[in-house]
Amino acid sequence: MRKVIVGGGASGLMAAYAAASCGHEVILLEKNEKLGKKLYITGKGRCNLTNDCSPEEFLQNVVRGSKFLTGAIYRFSPEDTMRFMEEHGLTLKTERGGRVFPASDHASDITKTLERACLEAGVDIRLGTEVLKIDVSEGTARGIITKDGRIEADAVVIATGGLSYPSTGSTGDGLKFAVQAGHQIVECVPSLVGIEADGVSEAQGITLKNVVLTAKRGEKTLSSRLGEMLFTHYGISGPLVLTLSAEINRLPLEEIGLSVDFKPALDEKKLDDRLVKDLTARANEQMKSVMRGLLPAAVVQFVLKSAFVDAEKRANALTREERKRLVAALKAFPIAPKGLRGFSEAVVTSGGVAQNEIDPKTMESKKVKGLYFCGEVLDLDAYTGGFNLQIAFSTGYAAGIAK
Repeated sequence: MRKVIVGGGASGLMAAYAAASCGHEVILLEKNEKLGKKLYITGKGRCNLTNDCSPEEFLQNVVRGSKFLTGAIYRFSPEDTMRFMEEHGLTLKTERGGRVFPASDHASDITKTLERACLEAGVDIRLGTEVLKIDVSEGTARGIITKDGRIEADAVVIATGGLSYPSTGSTGDGLKFAVQAGHQIVECVPSLVGIEADGVSEAQGITLKNVVLTAKRGEKTLSSRLGEMLFTHYGISGPLVLTLSAEINRLPLEEIGLSVDFKPALDEKKLDDRLVKDLTARANEQMKSVMRGLLPAAVVQFVLKSAFVDAEKRANALTREERKRLVAALKAFPIAPKGLRGFSEAVVTSGGVAQNEIDPKTMESKKVKGLYFCGEVLDLDAYTGGFNLQIAFSTGYAAGIAK
């Protein structure tokens, strides 16, 4: 049986290896001049390849598709990924939060390991080969049309990625092939990406740790998490924000309100007591100076503005009402999201080939026999921490071993 894999990224390489290990003749086609181009830039070049957790914990970190992924994750778990890498010569290390990296801190070593495994298994790797069309007739995938001609196939695996980081070649080819084969595409939006907002740019470059970022839609709380966030020239970013983006990216942002609790360890009463103490001790200083005891200078400016407190005002002149507003601003500083940053900055694509049109056991299309999809081209996504690459490995493995 000849399997043709379209795409030489994480899911495609794993699918190719798994298929060849099952005795299939495997041809892997990659349109770029090298394999794993997106892997090279993942995690700032270090590449968090999986998370050292149980399948149960893994599925809790999947934003969309946990039920669909259950079988694939148990069949090829994070533990299996780690074992595979180490058995093929890659030394790993685990950092906080279970994040697994190459010990070398070089993402390229992951690609080299996957390529070596594929070559040892007998995969025919063809670089610089762009696929133009999947030949589907009478409900069956029969071959591939490339710029160089036709390649016959008994099965075709689409592993072309999503739309994030288009400079690496993720330009939606697989989505186009899916549509041509009669598949429905869930609208693709950026995920794990910064959020654009006005009024905070003067604090760009400031990172705040141990703050709580909350998102509400009307009175309903969508998310509220403790962690680290960063102010940027366009708005906000950092781990908290990337996680939040995955939860709100399919909602109308004009209906979403964000707020930051700068002092989650203190309730309003304790924070007010702290403020009174500071105001008393520094009675003749300006508010912009007094507030430096609570926040970085750049953040002080817009918090005072939000509370309608004059930054030049002396501490001993602050009214009770102003103090009350200041406590409220420190506990729930409002941010109105304008939009998400684009696919060029998104860690992953949310959306893709609809889950209900794919067999979750094999990743085979329910519409076209012998046509498989794996990785980011599917409507599956998760939080940061190595979970999205594990989805690529698990779905690629499932597609590869399918008969």
